[in-house]
Formats: sequence, C-alpha cells, structure tokens
Amino acid sequence: MNFFRVLFLFFLIVPFIEIYLLLQIGGIVGVFPTILLVVFTAILGVALLRQQGFSTLQRFQDNLNQGQIPATEIVEGAVLLISGALLLTPGFFTDIIGFAGLIPVFRRKFALYIVEKKLIMPENPAGFSGQSQQKTNGNVLEGEYRKEK
Repeated sequence: MNFFRVLFLFFLIVPFIEIYLLLQIGGIVGVFPTILLVVFTAILGVALLRQQGFSTLQRFQDNLNQGQIPATEIVEGAVLLISGALLLTPGFFTDIIGFAGLIPVFRRKFALYIVEKKLIMPENPAGFSGQSQQKTNGNVLEGEYRKEK
C-alpha cells in the first residue's frame, strides 16, 4: 500500500477514534474530569519526553565521542519527536501511541529494526568510499573520499 494512502487513512480514522473515546470516557467520568485527564496526560507526557530526550542525547554524544555513528539514537530522537507531538494532541488514542514511544525498550527495538533494515537511508547514498574523521586519543584523523563509479 502506498505511504500517502496509509497516511491519509491515518488522518481520516484517528480523529474518529479520538472523538469516540472522548465521548465514551466523558460519559463515564464526566466532562470536567475528562478534560483534566487529557491535560494531565499532556503534562505527564512532556515531563517524560524531556527525561527520555536527555537520555537519548547523552547516548548520542557518547557514541560520537567514541567515533561511532549514532544511527539508533538518531532514529530514537525521531520517535521521541513524533511521540511528543502525539502526546500534545488532545485525545486518548494518540496518548497511548505517544506513551508507547516513550518506553525505552519499545523505542529501542523499533529504532534497531529501522536501522537494521535500512528503511531510512541506504548505507552509502552518495556513492563515496573512504574513511571518515575519527577521534582517537584526542587527535582528529583526516579522511579522504573518492567517488566510485
């Protein structure tokens, strides 16, 4: 199925799910508690997002300092960004998806899957080979690249 078709269906179906859940929960606990619950989940989500974001940033910097490519951490950062947007969107369905993205085990497995399957970017997109800059013992080694045909 085409990516844009899936995205279109997502934007079409999710609001109906959100409205349904808001009406059901509002009918059970009342309007005011439902509004407070939506606001509470947004505040809690932002606090957790901040904590997870700093943790991912720290791992990103550690990998860079060790001369490793932080590919998994980059994907995790993107997942955190999407999770944060979902948590700030009013509704319970998007909050569930957003909170799932904040759970480190799920986020890490998803990021590893994306990196291993190379779903984001091919390994050598520009057709260059050579060694990149590496940091060893405080010294920076220069690298050279040559274009392969």
